[in-house]
Amino acid sequence: MPASNRANRHPVKIIVVIVATIAGLCGVLLVSYCICKGKMKSKVETGGHDTDASREEDMDLPLFNLATISLATQNFSINMKLGEGGFGPVYKGTLEDGKNIAVKTLSKYSGQGLNEFKNEVKLIAKLQHRNLVKLLGCCIEDEEKILIYEYMPNGSLDSFIFDQIRSNLLDWSKRFNIICGVARGLLYLHQDSRIFVGDERGETTKRIVGTYGYMAPEYASYGLFSVKSDVFSFGILLLEVISGKKNRGFDHPQNQNLIGYAWRLWTESRPLELIDPLLKDSTNRPEMLRCIHIGLLCVQQSPEDRPTMSSVILMLNGESTLSQPKHPGLLIDMIPAATRPPSSNGEPSSVKYSSITLLEAR
Repeated sequence: MPASNRANRHPVKIIVVIVATIAGLCGVLLVSYCICKGKMKSKVETGGHDTDASREEDMDLPLFNLATISLATQNFSINMKLGEGGFGPVYKGTLEDGKNIAVKTLSKYSGQGLNEFKNEVKLIAKLQHRNLVKLLGCCIEDEEKILIYEYMPNGSLDSFIFDQIRSNLLDWSKRFNIICGVARGLLYLHQDSRIFVGDERGETTKRIVGTYGYMAPEYASYGLFSVKSDVFSFGILLLEVISGKKNRGFDHPQNQNLIGYAWRLWTESRPLELIDPLLKDSTNRPEMLRCIHIGLLCVQQSPEDRPTMSSVILMLNGESTLSQPKHPGLLIDMIPAATRPPSSNGEPSSVKYSSITLLEAR
């Protein structure tokens, strides 16, 4: 939900925007999963070849022309770039009526065809949830495939949580609200949106996409994906929010990543040392400890051991007993190249052992 002009003066309002942004990114990744899996409930025809006529097909939401998007983003200027994820860069744009938008351009090398893109757009357009960023329209022109989202003026969670100054705006109450908001957004996508059919065992894809920092090891290594891959990503995000530290690029003399550090503290009965020093005065240590526990359950090595998002919601609300976490799925860059598994086409894997992320659209 968009923030008002007064949001910068009211930290509580900032959090609503952040939650919507992060959960929205989860949504884009999950819809991509649905398309790969091929078990969507959407009754969309996928046959035929790409033609000029098919590009004008009714998408059930506004179609923007490329000239409009180019003008809005100052010809996709680097100065308008908000970030880049596994699918391509994202730009800020301003339409002629003054409305700000977020423009997500899909990489030409993503391997996604026109019909796949149309299916994805139709699916995303049907998603309606307070914790999801709204899709405003798309552009299909001159080999370009572009998604247009509502613009979140306060930026993404990482611009707060990892910033020494802005992170002071996020006390534990606000961080816990962020965690719960993302969890509810994921639960909607996994269950209530009705875009998934069948079991949770998942499928395999040759097309590994995503932003390094949050990707489940089975997906990064072997292209295996399921709803439990998203649970892993959520666990990483949860640990980052609690610690105020990035998973990717984590710097510690005894650990190469945040997961390993959190796990070591847990096994040494020192889990509270993971908490961001800015939260040291918080009196809700039991809730923080529970969140660390949940985070470690979400990042367990085996997908079958990870909880579902419905279980995570119960855990966050203190309505479920927490089991002891098993060894987490560690990151790919810790394993020598010679021992890394080949990709599904028999060639050396191009995905480094690092962790991956929810689509880093902003």
